[in-house]
Amino acid sequence: MAKIENGRQSVDTRSIRTISSSHIDDESSLGSDSEINGFTSDRQTDKYGFIGGAQQYTEESAQDVPPEVLRQREVKWLDMLSHWDKWMIKRFNKVRLRCQKGIPPALRSRAWLYLSGGKVKKEQNQGKFTELDKQPGDPKWIDVIEKDLHRQFPFHEMFVSRGGHGQQDLFRVLKAYTLYRPEEGYCQAQAPIAAVLLMHMPAEDAFWGLVQICEKYLPGYYSPGLEAIQLDGEILFALLRRVSPLAFRHLQKHNIDPILYMTEWFMCAFSRTLPWASVLRVWDMFLCDGVKIIFRVGLVLLKSMLGTREKLKACQGQYETMEILRAIEPRYMQEGFLVREILEVPVTARDVEREHHTQLKRWRKNRGELNFKPPPRMHGARLIMLAEPPRRQDLQQNPTILLEMPQPNHQRKKEKEEKKSMKKKSTKKSQLTEEIPNPYPLPSSDPPLSDLRTPQESSSVPETTPQTETNSPHQQTAPPTDLPPAKDSALQQSTQSLNSTEQDTYL
Repeated sequence: MAKIENGRQSVDTRSIRTISSSHIDDESSLGSDSEINGFTSDRQTDKYGFIGGAQQYTEESAQDVPPEVLRQREVKWLDMLSHWDKWMIKRFNKVRLRCQKGIPPALRSRAWLYLSGGKVKKEQNQGKFTELDKQPGDPKWIDVIEKDLHRQFPFHEMFVSRGGHGQQDLFRVLKAYTLYRPEEGYCQAQAPIAAVLLMHMPAEDAFWGLVQICEKYLPGYYSPGLEAIQLDGEILFALLRRVSPLAFRHLQKHNIDPILYMTEWFMCAFSRTLPWASVLRVWDMFLCDGVKIIFRVGLVLLKSMLGTREKLKACQGQYETMEILRAIEPRYMQEGFLVREILEVPVTARDVEREHHTQLKRWRKNRGELNFKPPPRMHGARLIMLAEPPRRQDLQQNPTILLEMPQPNHQRKKEKEEKKSMKKKSTKKSQLTEEIPNPYPLPSSDPPLSDLRTPQESSSVPETTPQTETNSPHQQTAPPTDLPPAKDSALQQSTQSLNSTEQDTYL
């Protein structure tokens, strides 16, 4: 189990199982996913991506949901995500129940982002992560982050390789947070939180999920001095008196401070303690109902390990008690048992808040004011949403992967033929429009070309020229030959008079 010392995490090798069947070299050139890594046959991963079952995953610790039940749950979750604001306001109890049953793996990343409020935070801060990602970062935090990258789930296929895609994204997320909250900087317990999020979502989504957990769910946990985690340790110890008086008296008798056994539990949200199937179920409920779920898990483990007189016989002193709490029996961490016990613990968010005020008064009396005052803690997804009401566009689902389905060959041929025919029709139409002149030409102030002729040209032109000058259908046609003689002579006289006036005008 890893230890947190002065806000920095030191790895205890007892928490990481060694795998004799496959040796993993830290300097391996493998990438961050199985296809790029090119795993050999001796590197078998479980369904969560852990090589050789390194995260305490066994078939007995997880509950397999039948495929037909899983499909039904996926349909229900898709409907909720499409109308998220209505479900959270009007039917939150139903959302809570479905989180307790377990979020479908295919929708867990999207559901976590919506529950935590990271989706709204991301939409309201478009481009912020990209801006932070481009900045170099503070060198004092960069060095510490780089040293911790290979320690986060080293047996997971995403983080198995130094310099792989998983470690690169983890570095980006942690560095961006130090720039986003420079007053807090970096705490080693943030790395497992960010790694769990990265296993389910892209780097930008994981960043906003980390921001929400650090600011809304566990405020002050990763600040200098670790005052918030110490305060919650006292709250846990006070709640233990009600849940398991026997375990409470035993820990009090041997002066075992809560900070000695609950620091990693709470700061890492049990991601480095429980089997992975149980971790996912705990996170489903934690992101829905808030920190009370973390308190309940801690109370269940303490009660299970120290709740009877027979169990206390095996731990007569402080050292033996700490050894038992560092090596919790697997049966108490199995998914089915743990979830059932969590739901039965009689601890509500109001109980946690009431005890928080009591312990805060005691802290101020004995130690003075807190050096770091974190923002108020939000107990669950619904309160987070009500505190910062989202806009409708903030909740719209934006697909990250767009696929173009291949079309059958005969359909492609039809589409090509249709496109060709459309092109031919368009060219014919354009030609027709070019050939047909405007039947209604605009009036021009310039005189016609026939009026600009010299007198010699006008006298040499026959009288019938104006009628036969052009074959355009829009000009007057020649008069018929069967006109009466009187009308014909009158037409000639008018033509001669018109020519004479033209000569007078343009000479």
